Amino acid sequence: MVKAFLNLILVTLIWGSTFPIHKIVLTDAYTFPYLFVRFFIACILSFIIWRKQSFKYGAVLGIVLGIAHALQTYGINFTDASKSGFITSLYIPLTPIISYLIEKEKPNIIQWLCFPLALVGSYMLFGGILGFNYGDFLTLLGAVLFALHIVLITKFSKIVKETSLLAYQFLIASIINFSMSFNSNWYLPSSIWLTAFYTSIFATIIVNFIQVKYQKVIGSNSTVLIFIGEPIFASLFSFMFLGERFSFIQIIGASIMILVIIMTSFSNKIDKFLRQKLKQKSISI
Repeated sequence: MVKAFLNLILVTLIWGSTFPIHKIVLTDAYTFPYLFVRFFIACILSFIIWRKQSFKYGAVLGIVLGIAHALQTYGINFTDASKSGFITSLYIPLTPIISYLIEKEKPNIIQWLCFPLALVGSYMLFGGILGFNYGDFLTLLGAVLFALHIVLITKFSKIVKETSLLAYQFLIASIINFSMSFNSNWYLPSSIWLTAFYTSIFATIIVNFIQVKYQKVIGSNSTVLIFIGEPIFASLFSFMFLGERFSFIQIIGASIMILVIIMTSFSNKIDKFLRQKLKQKSISI
């Protein structure tokens, strides 16, 4: 359980690092060619590393992943990198809803408390609804699909071998972004190629491998609360590389989300303890 938790925290760190990088090197003219290259490289490497692949489940994941990344990465051209990270984090309160509809996974007591806290923290972090713009809207649509992707990974990794979910997922995602790229600029500078190699290996292959391996260990609801670390790391890296700063309200929001991560790491133990206490109390009565 601890190993799963630490690996999923690593996922959020890698994801967080991509927001300022995308903001620095991408424009809307390069978005879809970049995503095509990123996922195509990941596809080729995954086929080489893991030969046996599931087309059926991988393709479903690829459709969701490809469209989600297209919305998020295109949307970041019209908003701040840190703000994009926070809006993306709205998949946190969305995931338990989708998880219950698909997997019938019910949150425990602590998770029920953490989801609204995460929503409040996200709201404070991205500055409220008044600053909402076109890029934020696209990012929000992407957040819905990211929530669906998390639940489907947990579900499918219980059905087939984890590593068989990767290559076709990336292939379909690359095809989707290629289909959107005909009005784009295909003369990609070296900075975008370097970014594509970084994100294809770390933010695509390694991240998705960790997800398919460890999400089923702790479930979709605990996983998504751990993923609160993504906007926190996104903000940290945006501050370091872009000079984007937090307001006082955003600092409070970040603190709330850090608290949620800590509570999530002990949610099963706390839930078990509370249930035992309630049971003992009912018996004594």
